[in-house]
Amino acid sequence: MARLTAANEATAREIISRYPRPKSALVPLLHLSQEQDGNITEDGMAHIAELVGVTPAEVLGTCSFYEMFKREEVGTYVVNICTDIACMLNGADDLLHHAEASLGIKGGQTTADGKITIEGVMCQAACTEAPCLQANYRYRYRVTNESLDQLFDDLRADRADDIPPHGTLARVRQHIPADRAAGPADPHGVPEPIWLSAFAETTPNDAGGAA
Repeated sequence: MARLTAANEATAREIISRYPRPKSALVPLLHLSQEQDGNITEDGMAHIAELVGVTPAEVLGTCSFYEMFKREEVGTYVVNICTDIACMLNGADDLLHHAEASLGIKGGQTTADGKITIEGVMCQAACTEAPCLQANYRYRYRVTNESLDQLFDDLRADRADDIPPHGTLARVRQHIPADRAAGPADPHGVPEPIWLSAFAETTPNDAGGAA
């Protein structure tokens, strides 16, 4: 179980300095810890608690609230198959069963070689592109059994260049073509707020926070 490395502790202290209260940095610090080790360790949480001046239990309270933080070892690649209503109606349950049969494991388990963990999860906010999944929180849309098998082959061979090892944050926003986006079109042509544009340029979205 690993504490933050010296380099990551320096990064952590810089992150903490951005906030008026050190405790407010818990989420990005947890991302930093997971990016280092692939999952959140007990020692990692204890180190974060020391840095922000709270108890390890308070760090655990934040860590356990968010699905993306893994407190046990997972595969190099975590494949989350959405099973919520839009994806379910478009075959997500069959897709998950196919994944289990293809890999010889059940949802929540990891292949023997440590490469791939599969999970069934709730809505991933890409309902117009159902069924969808995320591999280390990088999207794949309108997934079929065939494209899923190809993804597994690519992950096993480390050929999916846009999918780094688990814990590495995404630094781009999800992109769905304008003609596939859900919600009403803006009849007045009002541009996106400047604060949202700036947020998109500086903040990871797929993994739920910034380090």
